[in-house]
This record gives sequence, C-alpha cells and structure tokens, in this order.
Amino acid sequence: MASVSETGHANNVANLESLIISATAFGTSYNPSKESIKLPALQTLLSASKNSLNATNIAQSAYSNAVSARESAFEPFSKLITRVNNALKASDTTVQVDESAQTIVRKLQGRRASAKITDEEKKALEAEGKEVNQISATQLSYDSRLENLDKLIMLLESVPYYKPNEEDLKVESLKSLQTGLKAKNNDVVVASIQLSNARIARNELLYKPLTGLIDIAFDFKVYIKSVFGATSPQYKQISKLKFVDKKD
Repeated sequence: MASVSETGHANNVANLESLIISATAFGTSYNPSKESIKLPALQTLLSASKNSLNATNIAQSAYSNAVSARESAFEPFSKLITRVNNALKASDTTVQVDESAQTIVRKLQGRRASAKITDEEKKALEAEGKEVNQISATQLSYDSRLENLDKLIMLLESVPYYKPNEEDLKVESLKSLQTGLKAKNNDVVVASIQLSNARIARNELLYKPLTGLIDIAFDFKVYIKSVFGATSPQYKQISKLKFVDKKD
C-alpha cells in the first residue's frame, strides 16, 4: 500500500474522535445494534489508538536519537583510519602488509582502487566488446565498516612493528573504539525493531480489515446514513470526515 505520513495516522484518529462527539450529540437516536460501533466500543478504540500513536512517536524519537548518536560516533572515523594507515606506513612494514592495509582502509572509507568510469567510457568499452564489471564503491554500511575495522585491527595485531606512541592510534584504543561503535550500531538496530513493532501494533488498530479504525468508521457512516438518510444534515455532518486507508 502507498505510504501515509504520521500526520495522516493522527488525522484518522482525530476524525474518529469527531465521529464519537457527533454520536454523543445524536443522543438516543444513536442506537446501533453492532457492538463495534456502540459508544463504549468506540471510546475504547479511540483510547487504544491514541496510546498506539503515542507509543509510535516515542519509538520514532528513540530511533532518530540512536541514529544521530551513531552518526556522531562515526563522524571522526575516516580521519582516524587515515592516521592509522599513515602510522603503519611509517613503521618498518613490508610492501605486502601496506597493500593489505590499504585495501581494508579503502573499504572503510568507501574509496575505489581506481577512478569510477563515466557512462560514456563504459559505453565505449562495451562497444569494443569489452566486459565492464566495476565493483560498487561504498561498502559503507555500518555493519560493513565494523567488519572491516575488525579486519584492520587483526592485521595491526599481526604486525610487530606497529607500535605508535599516539594513544588513539594504539591497537587497544582501536579495540575500545570498535566496542563503542558496535554498541552505537546495536542501539540503532534495537530502536529500529522497536519502531517497527510499534508501527505494526498501530497499523493493526487502525487498518486491520473489519476490526480496524478505518472499517469501523465506514460502518459508523453507513449506520448514520441508514438512520437519518443520505441527504440529512446528520449524515452530511459526518460524511465530510475523511479516513485514509493507507499504512507505511
């Protein structure tokens, strides 16, 4: 289904409350036989829907905060890795070790081993019958970066000549950094799951066929039409309230 903004969900709930206000104002004329559109059931649904929206908003805020914290933690990461790589090159390492480290650093920073070819160059090579299979650059998902950081640390541990005096470049400092970054990344994963669960619960209340807010609001409108008539002021009053049957 197409997505609807968080505002759209809130509007659906607000319009349900307007239906309840109208039903209350109708007095004894509002007397449905269907349990789900009786006033007590509507009040229960309204309360549950409001609570669900609130829970979703809280989960969304927690997720956004976790993402921001992770971005802040990773922000100085690229420059630090460059310094680590330079410190390794400045030690008595072999060319093979330097090249191995450079490969990992390139993945950590999302740089290519060679410059990306243009669309025109790609077409020219293909016209010559040459296969073009240039690997995508970034590998910059947080999981990938942490995995490659682990590889870099293991490489540094295997090099006896890597003994920088700078505290933040030492292997133990990098391990501590890695632990902190993993925690920040895990916080995002947990917050993402909690947000997803909150949205599932909200969508169950609002959009589940037959028992969700949208279908119940439709039943409400049909009942009002049957009692007062399609051209009645009572029906016109509630018919203008729109309910969007969409969920993200």
